[in-house]
Amino acid sequence: MEARCGARRGAGVAVAFALAVLPWFVTAAGDAEGFIYGVVVTNGGASHEGRLRWADEEAFWGDLFHASKPAEARSHLDSKPADARRGKPIKVFGLTVGFHSDNDGSRQLVARFGDLAAIHPRGSDGAKLVLRSGTEYEVEGGSNDLGATIHVRTANGDEVEIPWRTIDRIELRPAPPDLAVREHRLHGTVATRSGTFHGFIQWDQHEALSSDKLDGEDEGRSVALEMGSIRSIERTPAGSRVTLRAGDVLELDGTNDVNDENRGIYVDDDRYGRVLVSWDVFERVDFSEPGPSGAAYGEFPAGRPLTGRVTTKGGATHTGRIAYDLDESESWELLDGGDRGIDYSIPMGTIAAIVPGSRQARVVLKSGEELELGGAADVGEDNDGIAIVAGDGRVAYVPWSEVARVDFD
Repeated sequence: MEARCGARRGAGVAVAFALAVLPWFVTAAGDAEGFIYGVVVTNGGASHEGRLRWADEEAFWGDLFHASKPAEARSHLDSKPADARRGKPIKVFGLTVGFHSDNDGSRQLVARFGDLAAIHPRGSDGAKLVLRSGTEYEVEGGSNDLGATIHVRTANGDEVEIPWRTIDRIELRPAPPDLAVREHRLHGTVATRSGTFHGFIQWDQHEALSSDKLDGEDEGRSVALEMGSIRSIERTPAGSRVTLRAGDVLELDGTNDVNDENRGIYVDDDRYGRVLVSWDVFERVDFSEPGPSGAAYGEFPAGRPLTGRVTTKGGATHTGRIAYDLDESESWELLDGGDRGIDYSIPMGTIAAIVPGSRQARVVLKSGEELELGGAADVGEDNDGIAIVAGDGRVAYVPWSEVARVDFD
């Protein structure tokens, strides 16, 4: 490592020393409950139990599982009038000459791993998902979460890699109370031009463990730093300034971990759920000392139907079960929207009200905080509208353009 890092400001020697003596933080029993845990059963009947990781990415119950939810899996999509399903008109000189495709009615399904009970792979990039609420979805494509190789860290410390196509089912369950791991979860404070966020961190949508590596170049020499050895990362015009816990400072560039090709930084902020900070607004992250691994599996509620009241611009009200965007119908599902370089994924069960605007929607959280969000179908003109199922079973449909306000119970 010394030869690769060079000796600028003593960086080469210091980096080699930092990596050599960085302790393996052993997370104590009871502090490892935030790790994804379960049993993977193969098509041949073999069973592998332990900590689970999706490829080298998702490792915690709060991480997000992405898939494409086909039209037939979406709640009350048929309640949208046929004319509305044709999509937006294409006009030439004021005359309608056709309609834009309304896609196929599909939406992306996003769930926290803690919301899932089981996954049954179907082919190379499909699955049946069983939610803890009991709801089941047949999903396909939409991300690399379907088709991923699953890494199982067993109780004896062995790691087994299981290709998706060989898996019969994945059963998710709480981690044993005596589980100990030799890594810690990244946690800290992220400062941006749009505000400050605090919580668990997934750097570049990828690095989440202290043992994960931050790659970069130091004056043309390759550097791979364990995330646990880093105290802070600050964006610079050329890349990133990385300060190690040992006190040394490196100016890194050359890879998407440290330059403007970075895919963004996830922060599990208790105020909102999960936010994705774009590199454009990122300023600095300061990592906390090692601590707990996050919410346990049992702390994720099983989910309940969304209920509430929809008020139209004409003053009419509809009360009952709600299928928001003809898609989100349970409390575990996530509302997506963005503001000033920050993308929010907010559990529907934490939202008190949504008030559509001309370009954005005002989202009122049950905590009392309000956000102005846009840039996604959930909060913009591509929203498919809202279906409300009354107590007597009658279904009312309100187009997004006619919604004045949604209040959730």
